[in-house]
Amino acid sequence: MNKINKIKAWERDQIAIMFASGSSFRLMAKKLSRSVSSIHTEIKRNSINGEYQAIKAEELSQKRNRKSRKVNALKNPQVYSYVYDKLRCGWSPEQIAGRLKRDNNDQTIICHETIYHYVYSEAGKEKNLHEYLVRQHRKRRPWYGRKLYCRGISNRVSIALRPEEINNRLIFGHWETDVVEGIAHKGGIQSMLERKTRLYDGRLLINIDSEYGEKAQREMLIKYPKEARQSLTLDNGRENFNHHKLVRDLGINTYFCDPHCPWQKGSNENHNGILRRYIPKKTDLTKITQTELDSILEEINNRPRKCLDYETPIEAFKRELKCYQLQGCSD
Repeated sequence: MNKINKIKAWERDQIAIMFASGSSFRLMAKKLSRSVSSIHTEIKRNSINGEYQAIKAEELSQKRNRKSRKVNALKNPQVYSYVYDKLRCGWSPEQIAGRLKRDNNDQTIICHETIYHYVYSEAGKEKNLHEYLVRQHRKRRPWYGRKLYCRGISNRVSIALRPEEINNRLIFGHWETDVVEGIAHKGGIQSMLERKTRLYDGRLLINIDSEYGEKAQREMLIKYPKEARQSLTLDNGRENFNHHKLVRDLGINTYFCDPHCPWQKGSNENHNGILRRYIPKKTDLTKITQTELDSILEEINNRPRKCLDYETPIEAFKRELKCYQLQGCSD
């Protein structure tokens, strides 16, 4: 295998001159006997505000080189203990790394990839650390959503008509809902998630039908002020046939996903996957109490989230509620 030499300082001088003159990546690569991807990566990584300067590029490269030679953060007993404890609490590597950064004045303590590498290293495999991850996969792999139950529903409003500010999660009080089914489709959990803060809630269902589904959705929504329950996005399951009652009684707007498109309410689907860690498939849900489910939901809602700048959903939800209680407070 040929050794790939790193780009040198004199090459950066040539790149800066050619880049400033408008030369293409292909031409620069040909003159320096480099690959096009090497030139592209060099300019992308070492440019500042779209400008590539040889001296600055060399400084950035050297800085990254020095940083890469630092001792692995997991060799610090305090960091290792924190990471290990949070893995056991069900936090993902990204949540652990993000919360450490948030608690240390935006200073990176450890990268989530470092944690993943350790989990799947020989040392991590000996300790079965993958069992603490949400999916408990022995190898890292993509996740695929499940198919939706599809059937016609009266007064159905398509998700295509949902306002853009809801799609972009700019406004508080818009929810997604779904059902986690028990063994042999006997019983289930009506789950619900607030899109902006990712607060996750759930109610046990004796039967998965329109009556029990609408009742559970109502119980979860009615405890909040009107500003905190503006819309609800549903799939085409039989538990959502009575959605018009929520529209009539709670003044809430309802939107339905397209058939077989669970990714259109992906946040709720993702949290259902997290819930499955506590309540695996083929679990007899008739043996689980609402109190036990509430304890699980509380633990999930107390995990920091990257999308919330490593706030927890509970912290973000309370902040939004408080915001509506104060006059003149804006998003």
